[in-house]
Amino acid sequence: MDRIADMGGREGLGAVAPPRPDEPVFGEAWEGRAFALTLLTMGRVSGRNLDAFRHALERLDESAYLDDGYYGRWLNAAELMLLDSAILAPGAVDARARILAGEDAEEPAVPEPDKPDYAATAPGSLRTVEVAPAFAVGDTVRAKEMSPAGHTKLPAYVRGHTGVVELIQPAHLFPDTHAHFLGENPQHVYSVRFDSRELWGPDAETFSLTIELFESYLEPAP
Repeated sequence: MDRIADMGGREGLGAVAPPRPDEPVFGEAWEGRAFALTLLTMGRVSGRNLDAFRHALERLDESAYLDDGYYGRWLNAAELMLLDSAILAPGAVDARARILAGEDAEEPAVPEPDKPDYAATAPGSLRTVEVAPAFAVGDTVRAKEMSPAGHTKLPAYVRGHTGVVELIQPAHLFPDTHAHFLGENPQHVYSVRFDSRELWGPDAETFSLTIELFESYLEPAP
């Protein structure tokens, strides 16, 4: 799914803010509460399925993703997950905010929860895969030209482009199915190095970019 979170190579978003070594973890008190509420939501509705949370983030509209800041988008994604699982009714948050502001509003009825039937097969995200990796270090590979309908960790800006395998990472849950509670389907993961000019043309600043890509995202380069 190509949504607002897939920003690689996009223009018009302004300069990247420089790092701030002295930046606090939470700039304001509400950010800490938003962080805690998000973790609570993930535990309650998805069994701490991090891919499901990322899928919620990428389904936010541009305003909810960009204008509300980092922890604002976390809070917006948590609300979306609660709506998906029918723990919150549509319009419940807005109604509560209006009531707290002293306005005349009525909260919608509490729905019947419809949480995913999900349990991880083991702690964490790493898994064991019995089959041998399809690619070896030094292989030239191409990221497939594909646009999955749902969640994916295949960035749009590498699709159809060629790189070199630098490292074989431990096998990992496959996010494209895991985010939708359709199975863990672990795969080998590869660190693939791309030349910037391969990705963005001959006029691009010269550098190398290494991206971790799942095996099913890749094919041998012709």
